[in-house]
Amino acid sequence: MIDINLIRQEPDKVAAALLKKGVKVDFTEFLTLDAKRKELIKSSETMKAERNKVSGEIPTLKKSGKDVTSLIASMKDLGDKITDVDKELDAVNERINAFILKLPNMPDDDVVAGDKDKNEVIKVFGKQPKFGFEPKNHVDLCTKLGLIDYERGVKLGGNGFWIYRGMGARLEWALLNYFIETHIKDGYEFILPPHMLGYNCGLGAGQFPKFTDEVYWIKTGDNEAEHFMLPTAETALVNMYGGEIIDESKLPMKFAGYTPCYRKEAGSYRSEERGMIRGHQFNKVEMIQYTTQEGGKAAFEEMVDKAAKLVEGLGLHFRISKLAAEDCSYSMARTYDIEVWIPSMNIYKEVSSVSNANEYQARRNNTRYRSSDGKLHFINTLNGSGLATSRVFPAIIEQYQNADGSITVPEVLRKYIGADVIK
Repeated sequence: MIDINLIRQEPDKVAAALLKKGVKVDFTEFLTLDAKRKELIKSSETMKAERNKVSGEIPTLKKSGKDVTSLIASMKDLGDKITDVDKELDAVNERINAFILKLPNMPDDDVVAGDKDKNEVIKVFGKQPKFGFEPKNHVDLCTKLGLIDYERGVKLGGNGFWIYRGMGARLEWALLNYFIETHIKDGYEFILPPHMLGYNCGLGAGQFPKFTDEVYWIKTGDNEAEHFMLPTAETALVNMYGGEIIDESKLPMKFAGYTPCYRKEAGSYRSEERGMIRGHQFNKVEMIQYTTQEGGKAAFEEMVDKAAKLVEGLGLHFRISKLAAEDCSYSMARTYDIEVWIPSMNIYKEVSSVSNANEYQARRNNTRYRSSDGKLHFINTLNGSGLATSRVFPAIIEQYQNADGSITVPEVLRKYIGADVIK
């Protein structure tokens, strides 16, 4: 969440920053509530001090033979007033918290205002593949080669689901092994988190309450709390140390978590969303870093470079784009997308978003670190896909297709698959 003290001190600055994300916020009611909160706290503390003082005097007065009946009655009345004030204070705090939790993260100063039309391509890798034959799309190629069973995927789960089969399953598994092996070599701790999470994880990651309707909710029993299926491993990994204090000497902490990702909204099934480009379930390896406040910039550059090198290692044509404020996700202050070329669609599709949340998530889940001077600070959290397979897979199929309909296997994957060509 946004630092409440920043809102109190510079509401206009916060409002201007959020407007870059297309979110118009009026802090008038919040500031009025915040002033009311301070009044209620002062009133409650004054009355409690009076009650403590008088309550401490009553035994002495009784011992000296004084009648304390009226004092006891007045303390009971005062106690009732304290209860009423505290209830009002709780209600005000609840309204303040509800307001703050709905605010998106502020974009970094260098992130431009606007939507995806304002995104900036900052680097392009390789050249668009050229074919000496009429290239096919990945759906036709995967169907003909028996790599993906779209028909039976729909039979089992409905639209937005598919089945990997044979060499298709092996190619998918090879990609995951390639990603994970690379992260481990780079010093990232490999994590396999739960797939079902409690509400607190969605809240801590900044996805709730804004996006509570966009995940799959599961009630595990009549007497048990509801859980949701994680939309990304980020939701779990950024909450692992919620409520804890980490020693600065342990930072940065680097994690790479593998999970399927479960998304309620799978797109509009337009031509550019066909096949496995967008679905309700897909595989992804997620990179997460916890850093100091000063370490976030270097960590961000490292993670962008790591995601790009994974795609570059596959020999694919792609680009890196810096996203404008409205195209950054709700919880993030800055985002770079790694976008791979899909020849049949004549467009680039995102296979990794690398983002810095700054302190936004840590404030929500209360994850802090103690610096060498003994002071406590909120950590910075960063995340990046490293990578999601559902678009890398089609890009490989299309960019590596041959005239006879076979697919050349990228060199880095051959040791996992045991083949140079899929045919």
